[in-house]
Amino acid sequence: MTPKNLADRAQITDHVLKYATGIDRHRWDLYRSIFADEIIMDFSSWSGQPAAPMAADDWVAGVRATLEPFDATQHVLTNFVIEVDSDAATCTCYMAAHHHLVTGDVREMHSIGGYYVHQLKREGDGWLIHHTQLNVTWEMGDRALFEQAALRTT
Repeated sequence: MTPKNLADRAQITDHVLKYATGIDRHRWDLYRSIFADEIIMDFSSWSGQPAAPMAADDWVAGVRATLEPFDATQHVLTNFVIEVDSDAATCTCYMAAHHHLVTGDVREMHSIGGYYVHQLKREGDGWLIHHTQLNVTWEMGDRALFEQAALRTT
């Protein structure tokens, strides 16, 4: 590997880790900063809805509305495989996402695991995500926690 490849790999890894950090720390400006203005998000393995192009601002607002009502979330990204081809890159990484909801003395959790495939393009001195595909391979807990969390905002 060349020094440039190693630098690109480090930069892309750090960039993609902001995905989890932004969500879990409710740093929505940080989360927004990782995306191009127009993105394609394919979460069909989770939602059943087909991939669709959208404004990154709309995506971030939707994630915020869905996840901020939880008492805690933890998104873990690991096992990065990065392929760089000039100013384009693919980053595949394992993921586990834990969503915690506390109601009185009841503590509940819903978790999913699998992997992300992020397509990035070099933009100036850094990288931006243009396309993300979530591939869910396992799930534990009750999806109804998402509905319960959403009721906290109404």
